[in-house]
Amino acid sequence: MKLASYKNGTRDGALHVVSRDLTRCVVVPDIARTLQGALDNWLEAAPRLQAIYAQLNTGHVSGELAFDPARCHSPLPRAYQWADGSAYLTHVELVRKARGAEVPESFYSDPLMYQGGSDAFLAPTAAIPLRDPAWGLDFEGEVAVVTGDVPLGAGIEQCGQAIRLLMLVNDVTLRNLIPNELAKGFGFFQSKPATSFSPVAVTPDELGDAWQDGKVHLPLLVDYNGTRFGQPNAGVEMQFSFPQLIAHVAKTRELSAGSIVGSGTVSNSDRKVGSCCLAEQRMIETIEQGAPVTPFMKLGDTVRIAMRDAAGASIFGAIEQKVTAHE
Repeated sequence: MKLASYKNGTRDGALHVVSRDLTRCVVVPDIARTLQGALDNWLEAAPRLQAIYAQLNTGHVSGELAFDPARCHSPLPRAYQWADGSAYLTHVELVRKARGAEVPESFYSDPLMYQGGSDAFLAPTAAIPLRDPAWGLDFEGEVAVVTGDVPLGAGIEQCGQAIRLLMLVNDVTLRNLIPNELAKGFGFFQSKPATSFSPVAVTPDELGDAWQDGKVHLPLLVDYNGTRFGQPNAGVEMQFSFPQLIAHVAKTRELSAGSIVGSGTVSNSDRKVGSCCLAEQRMIETIEQGAPVTPFMKLGDTVRIAMRDAAGASIFGAIEQKVTAHE
């Protein structure tokens, strides 16, 4: 099924069930007022939401509306946890190569991960506020999962069973603030402002055969200023599956229902499919030409992130954002 959260003047929005073709939706306060509320009571809420979803897809439901992505907040406007991995080592290898450094052997068996801010996400069509262009604004196209409760020390199989929903991600990054932060030896913070997610979150069964081995085997479509920038396949060269990434988090802590775990920037070694972030293109230019040519995002630039199924239909709706000056 497909779920969204409409803006309604509250922090967490109003949960809506959305039709498969993303044309209609209906609010469901009698089941759950918010997506977090549904996740907290998933075993009871999910079958009831699924029944509404089936009705939307086969006929009409009382109170249904035309679905409008502009009214959507992120499916979870705020979350208990947002942990982002770096599962595509082709991306890591490229960054390291541009710096003249080798990838440590441990990176191939132990995932990279950082904990991002989760108290306030950007809506999927909201502007990206930029205070200083010198900070090096970049987009990062990713896939993420939303979990149910995951106990401390959960194994990979148990973590896979805890995956409730999937979303697309724009992991907004301020590249020029990263070096000083990493030099402190204490990870990302200021370089990772508010993240945005797709208008709709979907259950894994919506992906059909494209959901295999805890990975999404479909191209992630990234358009920059109206031109296709990249379309790498999210299931190709993903070193760590989502169950593995969740298990990495659960090694030392519990995950509460509504935790979000990201894949990191989707990347393929086949450069003909392009990239999902500007930094990767700049690394290629550094390797081939000795210095980057592509600038980071500036005021007025736009990014669109989407994914289509085998028949060409949109799965999650699209993240569509424009860079504006922060006021």
